[in-house]
Amino acid sequence: MHTLHKTGETKTLGPSGRLYIVVSQFNDVERRSPLELVGVWTGASMATEPRAKKRNKSAYVSHAAKKHRGSRELEVGMQGLLITCNMNEKKCTAEAYSLLNEYADQLYGPEKFVEEPNSEDEEDDDDAEAALEKEVEQIHTSTQSRLRRFQALDSGANNVVFIRTLNIEPDKLVHYILKDLYATKKKKTRAILRMLPVSGSCKAFMEEIPKYFETFLEPWFKAPKKATFQIVYKARNNSHMSRDDVIRALAGVVINLNPENKVDLNNPEYTIIVEIIKGVCCVSVVQDYILFRKYNLQEVAKSDIEGKLKKTIYAVPSENDNCQESKESSDAKEAKTKGGQDEQELEHSAGNGKENLQEPESGE
Repeated sequence: MHTLHKTGETKTLGPSGRLYIVVSQFNDVERRSPLELVGVWTGASMATEPRAKKRNKSAYVSHAAKKHRGSRELEVGMQGLLITCNMNEKKCTAEAYSLLNEYADQLYGPEKFVEEPNSEDEEDDDDAEAALEKEVEQIHTSTQSRLRRFQALDSGANNVVFIRTLNIEPDKLVHYILKDLYATKKKKTRAILRMLPVSGSCKAFMEEIPKYFETFLEPWFKAPKKATFQIVYKARNNSHMSRDDVIRALAGVVINLNPENKVDLNNPEYTIIVEIIKGVCCVSVVQDYILFRKYNLQEVAKSDIEGKLKKTIYAVPSENDNCQESKESSDAKEAKTKGGQDEQELEHSAGNGKENLQEPESGE
């Protein structure tokens, strides 16, 4: 220990090996006892080392929530299925796993899990770079082997479950399921309502959507292929996208791929489904959209007798039928006229596809 009597400072080593400079309250030069020095050192150590601030409990919760959302939510570039349900997402997810695995086994066979071989190479690899690349490849392979072909993720919207798929064509699988339910009329789910495939996804911005669709829609609409089509649009938890702007832009892309592609709102060959959730735009091109009741599993499984009975119940005459007959006929005419106008407007906007694709850029 070294004492500076002029300034009243004391330099001493603590138990942790740190050097502490103690400002003593004693200014005289007389020698102090070890007990007093211990008391001085203890007070100095407590004053020198500030206490760490205790983090609020909400900080841990928010950090965990951010990590969970970032790693298990719908993101751009994913493929899978959007499944709507009736206020019971847990039951919907369980039913989806059961139904998807049942039909995926029929189409693709049972799910196979790849196991890492434990065999060791007899020859030692002297090249460090080659050994490093080999190790990275093994880690990548082991990670892929742990991924399941169906994985439930947070969709970002209430009553909507997103199932990510791996090495499976979502549109083909969903059409296969609906085709079987339509033929057998067997109800295999209770919580699931609609099952929509997601064959592609991009950022939900008008600058990105037309560019992405130009490439995505080529397998169905690029010349010499031609077909009739309709566009179904739905946005959830998103307020910066305009329905009319998106439909005009997509119709323009389809017509640019082949001018012989036509709009048909009654019985189209293909239906372009656009589902926007927050900042992700999910898209797919499906067949038999109207035949399969807008891909509603509950409606598809209904038998023809149930459908006829339902129509009969609604067709029972009442006292007000005679008064409303003329009104219903006029409403039907107006609906038909409106449908024809919508189709003409869509064809007109599709014909001016290039102009429509440029409008959103100036508007945004």
